[in-house]
Amino acid sequence: MDSVYKAFLDFSSPLTMHYFHSFRILLTVTLISAAMPLLAQKTTSHLQILDTKTGKVTLVASFPYVIEAPNWSRDGKNLIYNSGGKLYSIPVTGGESVYIPTGDATYCNNDHVLSFDGKGLAVSSSSKEERGSRIYTLTLEGGDAKLITPLAPSYLHGWSPDGKTLCYCAERNGEYDVYTIDVEGKTPEKRLTTTPGLDDGPEYSPNGKYIWFNSVRSGLMQVYRMKSDGSQQTQMTHDEDLNSWFPHVSPNGKKVIFIAYHKGDLEPGEHLPNKNVVLRVMNSNGKKLRTVHSLFGGQGTINVNSWAPDSRRVAFVSYELGE
Repeated sequence: MDSVYKAFLDFSSPLTMHYFHSFRILLTVTLISAAMPLLAQKTTSHLQILDTKTGKVTLVASFPYVIEAPNWSRDGKNLIYNSGGKLYSIPVTGGESVYIPTGDATYCNNDHVLSFDGKGLAVSSSSKEERGSRIYTLTLEGGDAKLITPLAPSYLHGWSPDGKTLCYCAERNGEYDVYTIDVEGKTPEKRLTTTPGLDDGPEYSPNGKYIWFNSVRSGLMQVYRMKSDGSQQTQMTHDEDLNSWFPHVSPNGKKVIFIAYHKGDLEPGEHLPNKNVVLRVMNSNGKKLRTVHSLFGGQGTINVNSWAPDSRRVAFVSYELGE
């Protein structure tokens, strides 16, 4: 019998132990590599307030998990955010978060808005029976949620100043466009955009005259504005190195803030988390555009309107990754 083969049969021999040790290392590395995609990174969320005039940032609270999309209450006292499919309210000065019950809307995402009178709350959510996002309305205190859009997916972004209409992004027949529907859901939805490509983030101006939105129709994602009936769709940003998302109009109607991704970090139609992004402000006529803050964030940072009643401060979320 060959001497090398004899050595393998002898498990105590140095040759056998060497190859067994090498195989064990190889197996361990292979198993760890296969498991790496399954190991989620820990995310810390920082709920913050930005003074758009001075650039000063104030921390409200940090959370050892993902929170998203703060709304500022009309009385200026609280911020409303989503986390883990639920909605919460926290004082702007920090403190304990309070759960807002949402009835059958049990899987709320980051598309939720307040009515202009501050009494109503509308959410986008899945349900126990259906995973597709639909729109519901309820009171700010929470309670039973009323289904408004029977079709999914529908992602809420705006509520008209007169309280009668909701505007949202919806996918119908493979196209994502801007739609409106009456707040009671009694009439069929109305499609406002028909240009091929993603149209998203629609939101009413405080005077109800315009709907702001973002569209990929020009190649990169840009900010647009149209009349509330869908006419006069006008491009408001013309950046060549940024993809701009989710324009939010200040309560006084004078300024617009939005989030922008750097070109090449993602596809124009994507709004991903965990990216280096910037917050930009411009006048509502599209002039005096400037970057007011840079941060690590993206999806969840400022998906919905988060202006303070003073039209100067904005709430947002930045993120920090750990092992």
